[in-house]
Amino acid sequence: MGHAPHGRSGGNVRNGKSRKTVQSALGELQIETPRDRAGTFAPQLVKKRQVRLAGMEEKILALYARGMTTRDIESALVDVYGVEISHRLIAQVTDAVQEEARAWQSRPLEAIYPIVWLDGIVVKVQHNKQVINKAAHVVLGVNLRGEKEVLGLWLAEHEGAQYWLSVLTELRHRGVRDIYIACMDGLKGLPEAVQAVFPQTLTQLCIVHLVRASLRYVNAGDSKAVVAALKRIYQSATAEEAAAELEALDTQWGDKYRAVVRLWRGNWDNIIPFLQFVPQIRKVIYTTNAIESLNMVMRKLTRNRRIFPNDDSALKSLFLAVREASKNWRSIHHWKPALQSFQVMFGEERVPMNAL
Repeated sequence: MGHAPHGRSGGNVRNGKSRKTVQSALGELQIETPRDRAGTFAPQLVKKRQVRLAGMEEKILALYARGMTTRDIESALVDVYGVEISHRLIAQVTDAVQEEARAWQSRPLEAIYPIVWLDGIVVKVQHNKQVINKAAHVVLGVNLRGEKEVLGLWLAEHEGAQYWLSVLTELRHRGVRDIYIACMDGLKGLPEAVQAVFPQTLTQLCIVHLVRASLRYVNAGDSKAVVAALKRIYQSATAEEAAAELEALDTQWGDKYRAVVRLWRGNWDNIIPFLQFVPQIRKVIYTTNAIESLNMVMRKLTRNRRIFPNDDSALKSLFLAVREASKNWRSIHHWKPALQSFQVMFGEERVPMNAL
């Protein structure tokens, strides 16, 4: 109204709320919209004379994907739209996603994914009246067209090489025949699990994971400079040059961040293989931020939700978070040069000509 509550009105004042019925995918909904005495107020979310509220289910699912509970969503819809939808109806909307998630999880996959990332995060789930930590396993792949795709989500009591073996075997059963490079964290036994199912696959310590792990030890004010020093290591042209940059990191930051230097020295044998790749492939691996953005979305979900009532709820929420995150993904830049380099490395038997 252009003035504070109880302030001078300038001729027009609030005049309560009006109720109206709108149609939605959830049926008829009663909403309240503010009004003014002069009749000039024009609501923006649900406009005057609007009789249909489109996309309400998607709005509910988007809020659920951000970690809100059904009761949180119920309150938010009242605050934002003036719409009263019971938490039971909201639960029905989110439960309906369960079948979609199961179909997605079992869908056939493509035969070749040049690069995959294997990752995991911890989620808290109620079990037998206790809250326990479980490991959510996620596999992100890049197909021959340079498109990013989450291949699946799996929940287990622990992240271990044996469980990853079952995940990789499932990918095989769903149609995956070849992976050129598998990027992963330093979990013991994981490279062997990959090669048991995909013997030709090169395993590589994920540079994105390693940088992220390094920054846990670094003050916010130093993070930019430390990242620049780390970048000089993994962007080196040769292993010798990378070793020299590691020494430079030690000289500059070793006293303050000994744990960072120790982390890179301890993983050096797993970093070296990365340097054998031509620049076109290296660039794709370390500039593909989908795994990092996916991690950020999933970690935000687990922070907001804190505890899931059961495994189905956790997987349903993670599926919706993945679906929301992937809406903004684009094909990888400079993918064709990388694919051509893969063909030089692995030959036409593994990299089909029609993919170029």
